[in-house]
Amino acid sequence: MSAEQKARDLGICLDPQPAGYLNMCIQSGSQLLTSGHVSDIKGVLGSELSVEQGYAAARECAVKILRSVYCAHGSLDDLKVVKVFGCVYSAPDFTDQHLVINGCSDLLHELFGRDTDGYHARSAVGFAALPTGVAVEIEAIFEIKS
Repeated sequence: MSAEQKARDLGICLDPQPAGYLNMCIQSGSQLLTSGHVSDIKGVLGSELSVEQGYAAARECAVKILRSVYCAHGSLDDLKVVKVFGCVYSAPDFTDQHLVINGCSDLLHELFGRDTDGYHARSAVGFAALPTGVAVEIEAIFEIKS
C-alpha cells in the first residue's frame, strides 16, 4: 500500500492549507524542505507535560508536515524521508527529547517503512522556549525519488 493511501486510511487530512507568511514546504532540486511545523499542544516537557503528551504533540507536527508536503508535491508517494529536526520545549532537567520526537518518527516509519523510505536521520533537541509556548516544533527534508 502506498504512503498516501496509508495516511488517508489513518484519517490524515491532506486538504490544501491557506498560504501563510512563510512557505511551509519548498522544493529545491529533488528535495522538499519544510518550515518548522508546531504542535497545537502547548507547555513545557518535564514540568507541565508528560513524555506521552509530548509524543502526541510530535505526531501532530508530523501530520501537519505531511499535509504541507502533499500540498507542495501533490502526493506522498515516491518520497524518501531524509532528515527530521525536532525541537522540544523542555524543563532544564528534561532529557527525553528523543522519546518525544519518536511521535513524529513513528508515524513516518508507519507510512514510508521503518527499514526503507521512512528510515531517516534525526535530531531531537531541547529548548528553553518555543514560539507561543508550543510543546514541539519539527521540520523535515524529503527526497523525491523519481
